[in-house]
Amino acid sequence: MHNYNRKLIYLIAILIVYVSCFVGFIFYSITNFAFTDFYKRLDLRRNIAAEKFLNNQLANQTDQWSLDFIENLNNQHEFLVEFDQHGNILRSQGLHAELWDRINKTGTSNFKAGNQFYSTKYFTKDNKHYIVGASAENYFYTHHLRYLRNLLIISFILGVLFILVVSVFMKRSFLKPILTMMKEVQEIGSENLDKRLDEDKYKGDLQDLALTFNGMLTRLETSFETQKNFISNASHELNTPLTSIIGQADLALSKERTKEEYQRTLLKIIESAEHLEKKTRALLLLARTGFVNNSTMLNPVRIDQIIMDAELTVKAINDKFKIVTDFSLLPDDSMRLKINGNAILLQLALSNIISNACKYSSDRTAYIALGALDNKVFILIKDKGIGIPSKELGHIYDPYFRASNTSGIDGYGIGLPLARNIIKLHGGILKVNSIVGEGTTVEIELPTYLRF
Repeated sequence: MHNYNRKLIYLIAILIVYVSCFVGFIFYSITNFAFTDFYKRLDLRRNIAAEKFLNNQLANQTDQWSLDFIENLNNQHEFLVEFDQHGNILRSQGLHAELWDRINKTGTSNFKAGNQFYSTKYFTKDNKHYIVGASAENYFYTHHLRYLRNLLIISFILGVLFILVVSVFMKRSFLKPILTMMKEVQEIGSENLDKRLDEDKYKGDLQDLALTFNGMLTRLETSFETQKNFISNASHELNTPLTSIIGQADLALSKERTKEEYQRTLLKIIESAEHLEKKTRALLLLARTGFVNNSTMLNPVRIDQIIMDAELTVKAINDKFKIVTDFSLLPDDSMRLKINGNAILLQLALSNIISNACKYSSDRTAYIALGALDNKVFILIKDKGIGIPSKELGHIYDPYFRASNTSGIDGYGIGLPLARNIIKLHGGILKVNSIVGEGTTVEIELPTYLRF
């Protein structure tokens, strides 16, 4: 803030110096022109005076002008001085003695004394030395130039005031939104990482800055929640494959079985163990990276393949679950189904959402639709289940939260927050719409691989 004020002061100083130089240049230019032009007019009258004083004997040295056609200047006077070779005045006609030292005794001279301007020239006649001159008051200098000077001074003062007012206005217009943004950011802590800056309040670069802040807050929130809920997520996701392994082993040991039956059981245990290993690796990866889009964890993947893998996972959990998939909206170009992501994490997120859709529906059925636009793919997962009360929708992403109408249905309130964090990790958006008694719809948008 202090650095900004210092730069603003420097800018104001530069502008004031520029205005000062501009005003000074205008005044100097007009003054110089006024003096030069007036001295030329005096030179003409001096030459006419020389013809008059010296009985027109110097006509060959001057232009022939008639006094009848020359307008007298304001307070105009002509003078003649005769002097000896030592510069002593012998005869003076119309010249004040105190001006004698300012006159060039061998050529021409122009000078100003008070408001009176003088033009003189040296002449000789009959071996006598003369100074002939003319003087007049420069009306433009004494009246118009003074008015111009006062006008420029007033303009300079008004210009400085304008610069100061505009600078203060610009400072407030720039700093006020920045200070507002700083205040909003300072109010965000670990206890309310879900809070975001109001992007609509800002324009231009400040809006981009607000978007950047919100993106950073989203990364922090996701990383914070993932780290905080790692144990809960792990216990929730690892419970099903562990239960499957234990159940299959207990079943195999419950009685004597043939070699082929033991082999089939061991293959199922290996399959469940591999599924457990994949989930463990995915959860560790999520906990370690948080929201950071690391190139080592994100690769081009086909979202339709991930959905099919998630379906198999859900059916393996509960063979009573039914899934109806609609691929009628798929694009002709399969490349538009590719996203930059981690297949294991995305499968984990989608299997959680699909499993919830089946679990909370009386017919145990989830409906899935997949489509694609130019720069994103969208997934709809819908059920015709119990729905979520509208007043509780704001809490569905809180870990361990379960709606008030879910009593009697097993669950821990971990799957949806975990799924949202994974979707955020991939730069996507997850939205939930629900009506009690009619069902719930989950909308997922993910940027396509071609966008990167």
